[in-house]
Amino acid sequence: MKKKISIAIDGPSAAGKSTIAKMVAKKENFIYIDTGAMYRSVAFYCIKNHIDLNDEQAVEQAISNIQIRLTADNKVYLNDEDVSLQIRTDEVSLGASCVSKYQAVRTFLVDEQRKMAETGNVILDGRDIGTVVLPHADLKIYQIASVETRAKRRYLENKERGLDADLETIKKEIEQRDYQDMHRAISPLKKADDAIELDTSNMTLEEVVDQVLTLINKTREE
Repeated sequence: MKKKISIAIDGPSAAGKSTIAKMVAKKENFIYIDTGAMYRSVAFYCIKNHIDLNDEQAVEQAISNIQIRLTADNKVYLNDEDVSLQIRTDEVSLGASCVSKYQAVRTFLVDEQRKMAETGNVILDGRDIGTVVLPHADLKIYQIASVETRAKRRYLENKERGLDADLETIKKEIEQRDYQDMHRAISPLKKADDAIELDTSNMTLEEVVDQVLTLINKTREE
């Protein structure tokens, strides 16, 4: 029987972490825990209920009304409503970066993520998985790509979803998100000391997946 392992994939916005994590989870029959979707769900709840994202106390109070459920088919439920598509807008992305600065939000979601990860054979992606959420993960990957590459990927994603997309605007939003994520006081985006850096700027999805699968097999052998 193969050894059960936990995998943490960190990296900046639009680096393709979720896409890779989902593909690897499917191939390896792992449970995929979409941590970004959880932060997006909190932001979406606040936006929908006209709660000021910059009002930390108001956001903190809102947490008690939030229940998030992730399903095996990658659906995201917020208080039993399927919000899988609604949480993918750029407005919600920036909102997620904002609410993730608050300690109460992070404590609430990190607890949820750790509970989900207890089963083993899980893959999580985010900004602080290897440094905060699962510091003892068996395999840590820090996935990066150039701003230009990430903007193009997000642009094409938005087009495919039928969302409005402007390449220059997306580029600026990604740069803004990078700055916010790297400079926040609580759990900033950074590479764990024992993480393996993977630059996907010039790689196809299949090449990245193959690289991650190789790293998984190596980890199991150690």
